[in-house]
Amino acid sequence: MQLSDIFARGEALATRRPRLALVLLCLCLYLPGFFTIPALDRDEARFAQASRQMLDSGDYVRMRVGEEDRNKKPVGIHWAQVTAVHALEAVGIPARGRIWAYRIPSLLGAILAVLATFQLGRALVGRRAALLAAALLAGCMVLVVETHIAKTDAALLATVAAAMGLFGMAYIRPGGFTARQAAGFWAVLGVSILLKGPIGPMIPLLTGITLAVMDRGAPWLRALRPQWGVALMIAIAAPWMVAIGIATEGRFFAEAVGNDMIAKVGSGEEKHWGPPGFYLLTFIIAAFPTAWLAMPALRHAWLQRGLPATRFLLAWIVPSWLLFEAVQTKLPHYTLPLYPALMLLIAHWALDPLRLAPQRWMLWAMRALLVGVALGIGIVAPAAGFLMGGRMVWTALFALPAGALLAWTVLAATRHGNWARGAVLGVVLAVPVYVSVLELTLPRIEAMWISPRLGDTLDRVAPGLPPRDFGMLGHAEPSVLFRVGAEVRLLPNAAEAAAFLSGAEGRVIAVAHRQEAAFQAEAARQGLRLAEIASVDGYNYSRGRPVTLLLYRKAP
Repeated sequence: MQLSDIFARGEALATRRPRLALVLLCLCLYLPGFFTIPALDRDEARFAQASRQMLDSGDYVRMRVGEEDRNKKPVGIHWAQVTAVHALEAVGIPARGRIWAYRIPSLLGAILAVLATFQLGRALVGRRAALLAAALLAGCMVLVVETHIAKTDAALLATVAAAMGLFGMAYIRPGGFTARQAAGFWAVLGVSILLKGPIGPMIPLLTGITLAVMDRGAPWLRALRPQWGVALMIAIAAPWMVAIGIATEGRFFAEAVGNDMIAKVGSGEEKHWGPPGFYLLTFIIAAFPTAWLAMPALRHAWLQRGLPATRFLLAWIVPSWLLFEAVQTKLPHYTLPLYPALMLLIAHWALDPLRLAPQRWMLWAMRALLVGVALGIGIVAPAAGFLMGGRMVWTALFALPAGALLAWTVLAATRHGNWARGAVLGVVLAVPVYVSVLELTLPRIEAMWISPRLGDTLDRVAPGLPPRDFGMLGHAEPSVLFRVGAEVRLLPNAAEAAAFLSGAEGRVIAVAHRQEAAFQAEAARQGLRLAEIASVDGYNYSRGRPVTLLLYRKAP
C-alpha cells in the first residue's frame, strides 16, 4: 500500500469520525517509548516518587520525596497519578513500581487537549481548520515529550485548551453562551489551579484584559457569569489548600509562593535562565514538524486581526508569550498552553483560499527550518548515545532517513501551495521519527539510566537489602528512590556517609567518584575498613556530566 493510499484512508476516517482519528493519531505519536523509557531525572522521578509515597502512606494531602517534604506544588497531578495506579491495581496489574503508570495522566491530558482543540476550536475557525489544528497540536515535539514525563504540563494543557475554547465561544457569541458552559469554564480553571497554581487562570485573565483594551469593552464578561463562577473555581481548589495549610502550618504557601514561584520569576533558578527571545528560538524545535508554517500564518493573522476569532487567538498568544519571555526562568514547555491558539492560526491560514502566499525569502527560510530540524534530529539521535555512553546505538541510525523522508515528502507536497496536506503529512511522518528516537534509541542508551542499573547491581551483590540500609553520597537523584525505595538515605557529606556505613552490619553505600577521596579519608579517620563490591558507570544528564558510583560495605 502506497503512502497516498494510507493518507486517503486516514482522511476518510477523519471526515467520518474525527475524534476517533485524532485519538488513533495521538496513540501512534505517544506510545513509542511510553512503556520502555525509565524514570527520568529530575522532575518526573520526583513527581512519581511523591505520588508513590502518597499511595504507600495513605496521606493524600502532603507530598514527600524520601525523607524530604516537597510541598511546593499543588496536589492535582499527584491525585491523578494515584488514581491511575489504583485503577490498574484494581484490575490486577502491579503498577506501583512502574513509571509508565504515573505517565497515564500526561497521556490522557495530551489526548484531551487535542480533542478540546478540535471540539471548541470549531467555533473560532470552522470544523476543517479545527481538525487540522488538533492534528498539528498532537504532533508537536514538546507535547510528545511531555506525554512521556509524569508531571503536570500535559494535564495543564488540557485544562487551558478547554477553558480557552469555552472563553472563545463566549467572546464570539456571548448571547448564546449558556450557564452550563460558563460553569464548565470556571470548573476547568479550578482544576487547573490544583495542577499548577495560577498559571491556568492567568492565561484567560491576560487574554480578557487584552481584548477589553482592544475592543474598548467586554460584553463577553457577563456571558462568563463571574459573579458565581469565581466562587465555583475557588470552591474546587480551596478544600485542599485549606488542608495543606493546616497540615504544614502555613509552610506550603511560603514554599510554593516565596521559594518556588517568586524565585523562578526573579532569579532564573536551577540554571534554567534564558534571554528574551528564548521561546521564539526554541519554538522551531518544540513545535516540530509544524513550526516552519508559523511565519506566514502569523503574518496572515496580523493582517486579519480585526476579525473576532483572529483577534481572540492573538490575544490568547501575545500577552502570555511576552510574560513568559520576561520571566527569568525559562523552559521550552512553559509556553505549551499557547500552542492550541498557534495551531488554530496555522490551520486557518493553510486552509484559507484567500491566504497570502509566503514571500520568496520567507519560503526559503521556512524550508531551511523544516529541513534543518528534521535532519538535526536524525544526527543528534545517534550522536547522543556515543557522547553519553561512548558507543553507538545502531538503531538510532533510523532517525536520519526518517527525518529525511519527512522533509522531502512535506516539501514535495507543498511545492504548489497545498499547505494543509503538507502539514498533515508532516505529523504522520513524524511518527517514524519519534519511534526511532523514543523507542529505538533512548531506552538503549544504557549510560543514561543509572538508577535502574544501580538497582539491578544491588539486587545482584546485596540481595534482599532493605532500602533503609542503602545510602548514597554525591548522587541524590530521585530516580534512585523510585527504583530502590523511599527509605534510601541520601547523605550530605563524607562524615555522615562513613558514620552511616559503620552504624550497622550489612549496610551498603554508593559513592560518586567526585566524593570518593573525601569519603576514603573520612573512613580512615574513623577507623572504618572498606570493601568495594561493585561499580556503576553512567552519564548524569540532569547535570551534564559522567559519573561513576562505587559501592562499598564494611570489610569483615
